[in-house]
Amino acid sequence: MAKDLPVSPLAVSMPDLPAVGGVRFATAAAGIRYRGRDDVLLAAFDPGTTVAGVFTRNKCPGAPVSWCREILPGGVARGLVVNAGNANVFNGAAGAAAARLSAESAARVLGCPAEEVFLASTGVIGEPMPAERIVAVMDALAAGLTPDRWAESARAIMTTDTFPKAATRTARLGGVEVRISGIAKGSGMIAPDMATMLAFIVTDAALPAATLQALLGRGVGPSFNSITVDSDTSTSDTVLLFATGAAGNPPVTEARGLAAFRRALEEVLHDLALMVVRDGEGARKLIEVNVAGAVSARSARRVGLAIANSPLVKTAIAGEDANWGRIVMAVGKAGEPAERDRLAVAVGGVWMARAGRVVEGYDEAPVVAHMRGAEIRIDVDLGMGRGRARVWTCDLTHGYIDINGSYRS
Repeated sequence: MAKDLPVSPLAVSMPDLPAVGGVRFATAAAGIRYRGRDDVLLAAFDPGTTVAGVFTRNKCPGAPVSWCREILPGGVARGLVVNAGNANVFNGAAGAAAARLSAESAARVLGCPAEEVFLASTGVIGEPMPAERIVAVMDALAAGLTPDRWAESARAIMTTDTFPKAATRTARLGGVEVRISGIAKGSGMIAPDMATMLAFIVTDAALPAATLQALLGRGVGPSFNSITVDSDTSTSDTVLLFATGAAGNPPVTEARGLAAFRRALEEVLHDLALMVVRDGEGARKLIEVNVAGAVSARSARRVGLAIANSPLVKTAIAGEDANWGRIVMAVGKAGEPAERDRLAVAVGGVWMARAGRVVEGYDEAPVVAHMRGAEIRIDVDLGMGRGRARVWTCDLTHGYIDINGSYRS
């Protein structure tokens, strides 16, 4: 499916990702749904690798999400299996059995318990999961494991994505340089309620699972939990963070010793999240919504998402229509504290409305010029307090309908 879609005009080039010590990758074409492309990823981690994860809060999660939730408390990972084309969602006992079969197959070639193999699936919901096809390519995957297949891995997990998504950073931890690299997939059904569709981050740092979990839990807030494409929360949302320990840094016992690592991790998460929005199905414009003056940061985020999820706001931007009234509408429907006569709205840095009326002398021309660009900025000041938030979305075009109207065909 992804190969037939034109690349998003908002696409960014995939960076060169150097090998990360302690992890190897392989991809294969299992024919789960797609033909003529790799659709299964196997990652193998060195013994001692720790893991953290966050998952969808959708009440109809896929079998791989349930599997990961069950094994995550162990805090140890030796493998990761990801497939594209079938989400293994709403398949009942058969779906759970397929997930276990996939994990057991990887565990066999990696020489570890199945409970140390993490899973993720993405694709169509409600179709039987042909796990036997994953089993059939597992030996070939194991034989092809290599540290330098980041790009192939990013492509193998794509569905309606039009470009592979990856990011990398370095930081110093205990006086030792460590690397953090990650890949993600996502394009539609994007309104994360914990993370993004699928994202996998690996670091060669040595960190305990509890520390990783705290860092990841904090990092998804301003990144994956601050993006939306279509207001729909996937049944498969998964973000996993693995730490192989290959860098050999000394133990970090104080929070301040983690500051540089935390910043680098959050930058990787931010980059990946924005790539998902840039690849929003049919998207032609990246939209940044900044909310200030709310009664709290939580309230500001809710207002921001109300604007970002509004079909009327998104279609106005798609049509390059400087219709600020739709932004006012979205603020008012958010259900958060707001007063009409304190509200101010700007697009592209030009304040259009303030204190319950149009700004005196307002000239729409620079706003129209801004809206013709590929990146749009909306600013809202509620005038109620000090709460701030920033969220990202994309416009809503005919392309979104075309892609989703034929998703299973």
